[in-house]
Amino acid sequence: MEVMEEERRQVEEQVQELLSGQGSEVTRYDVSLDHSKPATLRKTVTFIVCAVIINDKEEVLMVQEAKQDCYKQWYLPAGRVEVGESLEEAVKREVKEEAGFDCEPVTLLLIQEQGPQWIRFIFLANITGGTIKSLSAADQESLQAAWWDRRSVLPLRGRDILRLIDCGLKYRQTPWHPVTLPVDLSCRHVLQRLVLVFTNAEEQIWILLIKAPVLHLPVAAAVKTHAVTWAANMVVQDAMPSAYYDHDVNTLGVFSLQHNGRQHGKTDGVCFNTLVSLTPDRVQRNEDGEKVEWTGTGQPPPVENPRYVWFKVQKQTLKQKLVETTKNTSILPIHSLY
Repeated sequence: MEVMEEERRQVEEQVQELLSGQGSEVTRYDVSLDHSKPATLRKTVTFIVCAVIINDKEEVLMVQEAKQDCYKQWYLPAGRVEVGESLEEAVKREVKEEAGFDCEPVTLLLIQEQGPQWIRFIFLANITGGTIKSLSAADQESLQAAWWDRRSVLPLRGRDILRLIDCGLKYRQTPWHPVTLPVDLSCRHVLQRLVLVFTNAEEQIWILLIKAPVLHLPVAAAVKTHAVTWAANMVVQDAMPSAYYDHDVNTLGVFSLQHNGRQHGKTDGVCFNTLVSLTPDRVQRNEDGEKVEWTGTGQPPPVENPRYVWFKVQKQTLKQKLVETTKNTSILPIHSLY
């Protein structure tokens, strides 16, 4: 398929917008929608927000739990997103309720997921007002808050937060990805929009597109039996089934994410705009299971589904940015906890 100049310009513009952390309205779903339910808080999805807040002494804001199953144990300010909230509103409310402080999110640090039904959004945030919650203000949200120097013994509700704290400390010292905050655009499902790239040794780079009704980046709905990022695998299986088992599909991270949440059951979804690499599996085997020498062609595997087409990036600045980001994975990480 010959890509017209105007179509080329539009595709490259959209990719550049996503690379810069912007969003793009979701107008169509391309893969696996029939296996996905609309996102509805309290029914089909649970979104958790978590705040990493560090003071000038590199102490971490912690809250003491009031819940019976973890009574008096300590954790980061965290909780469920409520109906009608944006992700940023939710993290501000949790910090205020559990720690007494007003805060402002700086950036997302990490996204963790166990399929579309459970996703945790970890924010780095700064204090902007309020006072620390004391025992005299204990309630069902928390008993109190305190600054933890990370050296003194503290009974933790879970050691999973140590990684999150470390992530926040490292980002404060040397940010490894751009500031990334949710873009206020609505969608109904949990989705992955793919900038799926194939790069060869000469650093030529191709992006997988869907042809109709206009050239666009594939959008796949997440299914509850798999990780959110499995959507990328479903796209590759749909586009080039013969090549799927000879290639690794790797979601490298998130350029931006889109969430609105204002209308319950209609805008509770989230769209992750992701960078995905398709790389040949260097270890290949013949029909007898014996290892054979891998010989690459320097070209992306041919598409077998006529819906798809490979788009070779010509714009030099975009090509350099994609190659650099693919090599360094300098974007917001998304990790599956499956």
